[in-house]
Amino acid sequence: MLKGAWVARIITLFPDAFPGTLGLSLTGKALEMGRWRLEALDLRTFGLGKHRNVDDTPAGGGAGMVLRADVVDAALKVAADGTPKDRARWPVIYLSPRGKPFTQAMARDWAAAEGITLLCGRFEGVDQRVLDHWQIEEVSLGDFVLTGGEIAAQAMLDATVRLIPGVLGNAESIEEESHSHGLLEHPQYTRPQEWEGREIPAVLTSGDHGKIAGWRRAEAEKLTEARRPDMWAKRQG
Repeated sequence: MLKGAWVARIITLFPDAFPGTLGLSLTGKALEMGRWRLEALDLRTFGLGKHRNVDDTPAGGGAGMVLRADVVDAALKVAADGTPKDRARWPVIYLSPRGKPFTQAMARDWAAAEGITLLCGRFEGVDQRVLDHWQIEEVSLGDFVLTGGEIAAQAMLDATVRLIPGVLGNAESIEEESHSHGLLEHPQYTRPQEWEGREIPAVLTSGDHGKIAGWRRAEAEKLTEARRPDMWAKRQG
């Protein structure tokens, strides 16, 4: 079992894509400080033959190529080395547009685990047999299709790593931000007091923390109802 820092293991055909933006700002600083660790496994090294082939044509015909079960299986075995079998402690995820939508709650669960393995798809996807064999959960970044899972992996890891204790300097910012309580975040303002004829709402400079909290709550509810009726309906139900 791995000890210490939270670990992200990425199976990808493009290991040079990492850390990418994860090496910047707070996530990058936390990476340098050893609060979390990133390991990119090059899927091509598990490829077959002289040319390290990782894919083949779809069974039944059709366009594109499919990542082979035997190749992906070999990579998953290496990625599983030293990790808990309990998926609550170490999720194994395939980044797929047909998966369940990624959410803030999912990010919290992942951050509470010891680490995670993310499989980045390419081409037409991955042979279903290896997904079934490893009981891999499929997760989607949204209702659109990317050329591969690398960008989705970075986005999901960014959302997760920032929830690891000690990564963000102010824990209160996590509690107040969008989606933390099933609401979008309230509007934010800062200096100058007046800009282009627009004033900061008077309540925010009143010094009355109770009124400020009430205003922020009301604004968050108003925004959520207007922009995310799905979230609002779930909250009302």
